[in-house]
Amino acid sequence: MIDDIKKDARDRMGKSIEALKSTLGKVRTGRAHPSLLDHLSVDYYGSEVPISQVANIAVDDARTLSVTPWEKPMIQVIEKAIMTSDLGLNPATAGMVIRIPMPALTEETRRDLVKVVRHDAESAKVAVRNIRRDANNDLKELLKEKEISEDEEHRAQDEVQKITNEFVGEVDRVVEVKEAELMEI
Repeated sequence: MIDDIKKDARDRMGKSIEALKSTLGKVRTGRAHPSLLDHLSVDYYGSEVPISQVANIAVDDARTLSVTPWEKPMIQVIEKAIMTSDLGLNPATAGMVIRIPMPALTEETRRDLVKVVRHDAESAKVAVRNIRRDANNDLKELLKEKEISEDEEHRAQDEVQKITNEFVGEVDRVVEVKEAELMEI
């Protein structure tokens, strides 16, 4: 029972880290990478689908993405989706290829993005701590139902705390890498 609670907490905390990495992947660093467009959807014959399902996304050079739709009518739809997104990008169409230049980040923009990254990190830490709270509540329930002793509960809570510290440290490491990436010119 205790092992199940710890395993569940570890799994859920791992998912929180993955969610943070996914969120940070959308934060623009001035370098072009296809995952920048992952969260954008377009209308494809009446249903919303990710751009990656209607076009090929490639990196032309360090600061340029190219999007090649598989069907000609999708060019305007994809271009509009990119322009209206929160990414602040201006695509340029040349025939069947949409080129997306990445504007250079100013120092001020970099600092603002670091603040966004830190906010996302704090949200991830709160999620990890909420999972710790849930695990501790489950342990208290087992104690109340006399399925485990007080000593077992205290030991298990210490182990849950160690797992929590491990994942909070992982959040810090992920954010440190992203901040270094953002501040790099």
